[in-house]
Amino acid sequence: MLELKGKLALIPGASRPIGRAIARKFARNGARLLLPVFDWPESIKEMQNEFNEQGWGFTTISADLRCESEVLRIRKAIEETDDRLDFLINNIERGGMPVVHGSYDLPHNSDQWDREINTTMKAKWLLFHHCFPLMQAAESKGGAVVNISSVAAETGRSGAVGMLYSDGYSAANRSIRSMTESWAREAAPRIRVNELMLGLAQGRHGEGTRGWTALGQEKQEEILNEVLLRRTAFAEEVADAVYFLAVQATYMTGSVVKMDGGLSLGGRRVPPMPKSIL
Repeated sequence: MLELKGKLALIPGASRPIGRAIARKFARNGARLLLPVFDWPESIKEMQNEFNEQGWGFTTISADLRCESEVLRIRKAIEETDDRLDFLINNIERGGMPVVHGSYDLPHNSDQWDREINTTMKAKWLLFHHCFPLMQAAESKGGAVVNISSVAAETGRSGAVGMLYSDGYSAANRSIRSMTESWAREAAPRIRVNELMLGLAQGRHGEGTRGWTALGQEKQEEILNEVLLRRTAFAEEVADAVYFLAVQATYMTGSVVKMDGGLSLGGRRVPPMPKSIL
């Protein structure tokens, strides 16, 4: 039996590795997908071909989620076809890796700070603010929001990962916890709101990204030595965690679940027990 048959899930970022894995997970369990897309045209086409071949029910809609008018257009599209929304997976971010972009002072970064804040933080707020009434309209209980954030909220541009996390991106992610907790209060008791705080993942600050490649092997190994599990996350692992929070964690709301392989703990190791001097 398909667990989510008849349910509608709004999942931005599904053309890229993490969002694609999440969308696959929901589709395989019977959900219909509404997938906002914006850039990465080749990835979008590849995603559409894959999902069509699988026979999954999905609709793509081109929209810049940083713009309120574009988010309202998504809401209108839902109202015209479903008039309800069951799951919002807030998988949208943009962060310029220092190893790739360099300083904000460089000419090509003139609007990078605003891009990071508006995509990583503002777009999440716009989606929730305008789609929450549709979630309230859903007849069945069990709707959920999952905000996807980054451990950059805690590390900032410091330590081994300082080459990957920019100041604006880190600050934007720091704000997401506040939104998660506020929305959980607002949405209770029918709708749950939780947050998944990611560390390094393949396709997201890890392998398969331009920044990870630019680091070079020596710096990559230095970073992985700070990760207790000594590797980055697989996209499928992230999708499983998102699905758990959205569908299966029926008594969790307002929670921030860290999935970083121990990155935020790895800088401080437990020393051997010293010999007694007594």
